[in-house]
Amino acid sequence: MTAEKKTSTKADRAKGAVKENVGRAVGNERMTAEGRAERAKGDIREAGEKAKDAFKR
Repeated sequence: MTAEKKTSTKADRAKGAVKENVGRAVGNERMTAEGRAERAKGDIREAGEKAKDAFKR
């Protein structure tokens, strides 16, 4: 996994977690759902990159 992709993945996960927590704090279900989706997107991207790295070895 390149450093750029790793940074992007971690940023997606962090941004999603923050958005989810803020949405939960203010009672905004839509923001909570968007945060959950962004965090899941980062998790999926990270899993895909890890699998790709595993097959390279």
